[in-house]
Amino acid sequence: MTSPEFRTRVTRPSEADRERALAILRDGTGDGRLSHDTFMRRMDLVLTARTSAEIELAMADLPARGRFSDFILRMVGRMSSFGAGIRGAWRTARLPGLRLPEPGTKPLTIGRAPVSDLRLENDTVSRRHAELRWLDHGWRLTDLGSRNGTYVNGLRIAGSVRVGPGDHVAFGDLGFRLSV
Repeated sequence: MTSPEFRTRVTRPSEADRERALAILRDGTGDGRLSHDTFMRRMDLVLTARTSAEIELAMADLPARGRFSDFILRMVGRMSSFGAGIRGAWRTARLPGLRLPEPGTKPLTIGRAPVSDLRLENDTVSRRHAELRWLDHGWRLTDLGSRNGTYVNGLRIAGSVRVGPGDHVAFGDLGFRLSV
C-alpha cells in the first residue's frame, strides 16, 4: 500500500503552455524545419497532451524562441534597414526640380532626341521617352513606350498617370522632383 504523500503529482499543461508550443510549431513550419504533415501530427499531440512532458517531447527538436530573441531579431532588422532609408531620403532630397508645364500650353516632350523639349543625354533614356501635359484639370505623365521605363514615386508606369507638384519622377536612371 502506498501512502498519499509519496504519490508523484502529474502536472496538466495549461492553455498558455499549449499556445506557446503551437507558436513554436508554427515558427518551425514557417522556417521550413517542419513539413505540413509533421506540423499537423505534432499539433494534434500538443492539443491532446495530458502532461507537460508530452508537450516537451513533441517540441524536443525545435528551439524555443523567447521574447528577448524576437526583440533582438526585430532590432537587427530595423538597424540594417536604417542605412537604406537614410540613403533613399538623401537621394530624394537632392533630386533636381522639373517644372510642370503651364495649363493650356503644348505638352512637354522628354527624351534623347534633338527635337525633345527636355533633352536628356543618358543611355537609359529613350529617344521619345515620355510626355508631360495639362489635361482634364491636372497634369498627366505618359510613357511613350520607353525601354528603361518611366517611374512615378518609385513605381513604373504604363500608359498615362496623373502627377502633381512634389511627385518624384524618373526617366530611366534620371530622377526629378516635380514643381509648379
